[in-house]
Amino acid sequence: MSVLPDLHLHYVQACQNLSQPENPFIARVLQEADKNDEISTKGITLKLAGNNHLVPVPRVTDDDLGVLASVLGQAAFVTGLDLAYNVLTDAGAKTMAAFLQESSTLRYLNLMFNDIGTSGAELIAGALHRNESLVHLRMTGNKIGNQGGMFFASMLKINSTLEKLDLGDCDVGLKCLIAIAIALTQNKSLKAINLNRPLLSNQQEETTVHIARMLRSNSSLVELHLGKHNMKNFGVERLCEALHGNSSLRYLDLSCNNITCDGVKFLGELLKRNQTLEILDLNANRIEDVGAIYLSEALLTWNRTLRALSIVSNNITGKGLVALAHLMQFNMQLSHIYIWGNKFDTNTCVEFSDLIEMGRLKLGCTDVAPYKVDGKVFLAELSHGLAKHRYWAPRCATVAPGAANASLEIVAVSEY
Repeated sequence: MSVLPDLHLHYVQACQNLSQPENPFIARVLQEADKNDEISTKGITLKLAGNNHLVPVPRVTDDDLGVLASVLGQAAFVTGLDLAYNVLTDAGAKTMAAFLQESSTLRYLNLMFNDIGTSGAELIAGALHRNESLVHLRMTGNKIGNQGGMFFASMLKINSTLEKLDLGDCDVGLKCLIAIAIALTQNKSLKAINLNRPLLSNQQEETTVHIARMLRSNSSLVELHLGKHNMKNFGVERLCEALHGNSSLRYLDLSCNNITCDGVKFLGELLKRNQTLEILDLNANRIEDVGAIYLSEALLTWNRTLRALSIVSNNITGKGLVALAHLMQFNMQLSHIYIWGNKFDTNTCVEFSDLIEMGRLKLGCTDVAPYKVDGKVFLAELSHGLAKHRYWAPRCATVAPGAANASLEIVAVSEY
């Protein structure tokens, strides 16, 4: 049974009962939550992230979390908890695991960039064996290691509620990635997973082969992040072979790999036939002009489903960039394109300036903006991109979500 929205009063009382000093940051957030008139009908996400504040805040500790959990135990209207960038350890993970086993309303939990290790990962993953409410979990940046990731792989074989799991930058390894790929051949609920930056010692792309095999049979995964996997053209070919028969994946992130124009040739052939993929992130690869032309040919004549393309920092010159600009005059479905970090020439600047001035390409949907000096057109960088809000979120809505991050607008997994 949910108590009335008076979170701050209950927090003060809990601090007194547990002889724990109040954390002024938590107190202030709870006071603000109490002022929300719709808290008991629509639910609320408590934003207790320790970063992104104009004035530094006392970060949430394990002891603070113990008090907070005792308060939230009876607050069913709290459906989200953002504890990113705090100082929670395995002891805090134990508290959170107990809370997850008892809570039947929490749908969103963000624990990114705390100090949770392998044993904490085991506790949280174990709690999700029985939890039937949590839909979105972010463990990004916690050094849970390969063994910690294995616990989440085992959880995915049992849990049928979780839709979005972020294990990026968690130091997971080869065995963990293979175990997750095997689990996802059976899991029917997970729609998005981030596996960016694992620690892989070999160069044989064994993990990519297993992930490709999973994509052949998985019909529920919508969003897949495989950044910093040291993926080469062989791995891209395996993925493309699998995706020819996949009709669910809409967002594919292959950023920060070793993909060249030969690998993009396979992607171009995929785009000619695939009618599902909406976002393709090739940021920080080496596709060059030849790869850009492969993409432009596929998108010009064949593909009408891709809506966002990132080719940032790919050593592309004016020849390839102008080809991509030309295709946008004919392919009206492609609405977001990110090109910064390549080699702009005069023709590139003029072509993208024309696209923006005629309204074909909106400033919120690209990472460049035109300006003139002595009558010549140049392009300046805008702070936009597919990963803009992956590691942080502005406290005030300065821009529309779709303008800042195409993935949030185009591929909505669930509302939290």
